[in-house]
Amino acid sequence: MTESHRSACFAALTVFALSAGPGLGAEAELIAPGAPDGLRAALTASALSLGTARDPESTAQDILAAARADYARLIGALYAQGYYAPEIAIRVDGREVADISTLSTPDRIGRVRIEVRSGPVFAFSQARVAPLAADTTLPAGFAPGSPAYSTLIRDAAQAGVSGWRAAGHAKARVAGQHITADHRTATLAARLDLAPGPPVTFGDLVIQGPSAVRPDRLRAIAGLPTGEPFDPEALERSAERLRRTGAFRSVSLSEAEALGLGNTLDVGLAVADEKKRRFGLGAELYSLAGVTLSGYWLHRNLFGGAERLRFDAEIAGIGGTESGGVDYTISTRIDRPAVIGPDTGAFALAAVERLDEPDSREETGRFGIGLSHFFSDRLSGEVALLFSYSDVSDDLGDRAMSHAKLPVTLTWDNRDDPLNPRGGTYLDLGLTPLLALGGDAETGAQAKADARIYHALGERLVLAGRFQMGSVLGASADGVPPAMLFYSGGGGTVRGQPYESLAVDLSGGDRIGGRSFLGLSAEARFDVTGAIGLVAFADAGFIGPDSWVGDGEWHSGAGLGLRYDTGIGPIRVDVAAPVSGETGDGLQIYIGIGQAF
Repeated sequence: MTESHRSACFAALTVFALSAGPGLGAEAELIAPGAPDGLRAALTASALSLGTARDPESTAQDILAAARADYARLIGALYAQGYYAPEIAIRVDGREVADISTLSTPDRIGRVRIEVRSGPVFAFSQARVAPLAADTTLPAGFAPGSPAYSTLIRDAAQAGVSGWRAAGHAKARVAGQHITADHRTATLAARLDLAPGPPVTFGDLVIQGPSAVRPDRLRAIAGLPTGEPFDPEALERSAERLRRTGAFRSVSLSEAEALGLGNTLDVGLAVADEKKRRFGLGAELYSLAGVTLSGYWLHRNLFGGAERLRFDAEIAGIGGTESGGVDYTISTRIDRPAVIGPDTGAFALAAVERLDEPDSREETGRFGIGLSHFFSDRLSGEVALLFSYSDVSDDLGDRAMSHAKLPVTLTWDNRDDPLNPRGGTYLDLGLTPLLALGGDAETGAQAKADARIYHALGERLVLAGRFQMGSVLGASADGVPPAMLFYSGGGGTVRGQPYESLAVDLSGGDRIGGRSFLGLSAEARFDVTGAIGLVAFADAGFIGPDSWVGDGEWHSGAGLGLRYDTGIGPIRVDVAAPVSGETGDGLQIYIGIGQAF
């Protein structure tokens, strides 16, 4: 290479370095004379060149590339709000960006100015989608005389296609669109032509990719209704059945591009397996009831059929001054999905526990089998046949009892976030008939209900309410295990009152649990920052000796709490004191994970 060649190369590299060097931050502004605030905000958000120009690290090439893209982005923002006759000028240092050649990029840009004259809002002169399936609902604003937002045209097209798909036409599509703007009258004529395609039935579920769950079990759990008319909701239900097993990290169902013989539609299934094992730990602290430690170990896909085996252990009352002694519980449960159809699973469980409560001591063992069923994504239920044996010592004396139990539960849950809800409702209903099998056992039943409601007021305030009810029917208090009777006081019932401080007084200092219970709780949760929240709460509880609310006693408590959101649920600290009743005095402190309810 000659000296002149080296000089020429050095000069070229110097020019390139200067042209690609930092812009050191440029002035940038957007002007939209006469535009309403909403439109001006949308335009500002769409203009990439504004932020790029103000960034000291941006080069002149970066700014020009963003400005060239802004023409289309600004037009999209204008069309979305019904402006179809805009004038847009984007200038850098006084030159229109559209007129600057990509081969003559300036070395430096000092000013970006965007000027948008929106023109009038256009109205629909014609708004038609055809043909439409029965019961298709188009967007309310897609009608002659309404503002001609481009988003309405898009939404109308989607609604038309979705209507045909819901009617079994899986390959429905937009076959043509005719959109004409009349600038003289500021109107827009929009006509969309749909091609429904033939009615379609579900074909086979095609397994795509490896999984530790056997293919026959994947098909059984998904429950794709092969041979039945296509239904997008049925497709989503199949995906949800697979997700709720907990065996998969991700689930994807894809429709075949082409129809098969007889207009059948195969569906591809791709899953990514979740890790086989998982464990968790938990802790709660109540000032008088002591520390509760809990943990679990979970094994997914135990036998290759998405079975789930779980062991739970809990130690409660550690260091408690008013909780009696230390309670121990160990339990295990194995679930197998899709035993009777895709929505009904089976389970088996066993548990042993030793409960040393303030007024009783109980050692219990139980085992049994049952069925679980999902009626919808919000409503589920379980029924089981359990056998239990309890060895009891309380203020009624020492006794042993054996029962056969048939617990039935129904759960409705449409909360937006189970760990930290801001809206929705939760309802859990349970009825457990009891059949005496031996000892001092009596035949009867236990009924329980837990209802919760959540309502957000603005972005920061959430109001939450809870109602609890319990009743023992048919059997007397000494004919059922003490754990099936009811007490009030403590973190799960009335904060501010000592743990299980409200019971049925037998005189002479003797007490037993009640056969009826009511609990009321209300909270106002206020977000101070994104992670820190304050809570004001009040609780009340009732315990009665009879199956139905009548004679009995109430007590209540109230207090303030602090919440720190960890992203997977808030850490909870509550401080409460008694308000009414004669069951306690002084402050109580509660520390745990998750909201109180």
